[in-house]
Amino acid sequence: MPIKNQEKIAGFLIWWIPAMWSVNYWVAKNALGIIDPHLLALGRWALAGSILVLISRHDIWQHRHHIQSVWHQYVVLGTLGMLICGAWVYLGARTTTAVNISLIYAVSPVLIAVSSVWVLKERMVARQVLGVVIALVGVLHVVAKGQWFTLAQVEWVMGDFWILSAACSWSAYAVLQKKWTSPLGSTARLACMCMGGILTLIPFTLWELTWPNSPPFSWTALVMIVIVALIPGIGAYGIYGWSQKVLGASRVSVTLYLSPLWGAFIAWVALNESLYAYHLIGAFLILPGVALVMRKSTP
Repeated sequence: MPIKNQEKIAGFLIWWIPAMWSVNYWVAKNALGIIDPHLLALGRWALAGSILVLISRHDIWQHRHHIQSVWHQYVVLGTLGMLICGAWVYLGARTTTAVNISLIYAVSPVLIAVSSVWVLKERMVARQVLGVVIALVGVLHVVAKGQWFTLAQVEWVMGDFWILSAACSWSAYAVLQKKWTSPLGSTARLACMCMGGILTLIPFTLWELTWPNSPPFSWTALVMIVIVALIPGIGAYGIYGWSQKVLGASRVSVTLYLSPLWGAFIAWVALNESLYAYHLIGAFLILPGVALVMRKSTP
């Protein structure tokens, strides 16, 4: 497919990544008492990984020697993307809100943009920097609920720190995925990262199963695993990884600024959390900011 067509497709699809991740926030908030965090993450990536391996088995076999030579990279990426950005989000959701999760994750684009310029030597023009600033102002407006003087009085709970750790981990995951080039296709590469994540999730899951009052496995737990494996798992991660190859880490990462908007919408529809005028004002700032960053520079 011509690169221009790939860019158009990627440019359209990445707007839906935060929507897919918002489904994960909804499951995270409803998983308490149904399935433990590490077991949910393990089930998610075991199912997603199995499907991805089946789809990309020929690509994986063809590049098996490459995979063997850099196996540690897939363990690191799996730890960052599947353990920390998986189980830790579910841990954080026990004591923080779905809206807070999406808001805290919105710091990732700043970290990725800075890291991409520093580590990957990606170039951001003045228009894109302006877009980042505008979108960040929109996020802060939502965080402050339209009252900026309250920012200094924001109270953090333990769940927020779990989510902040996951946001930082996602930034490292995104940058390293771009830095460590691979001959694998995006599907095969995500499959290998899933395998790396499963390796690190297994011991934590076994330890978790020894917890007192650990809920028994149920059909509801299985449904949750299937949902997070297919939508925020294969869907969001797959689109993100492929789009990074086409558009670059900094341009793709800025769509995470949309997380507060999708998170607020999902929380309103599914969790009965309220929507307010400051969400709308934040949207009017975030959306143009993202558009400025996403618009391709003219030569």
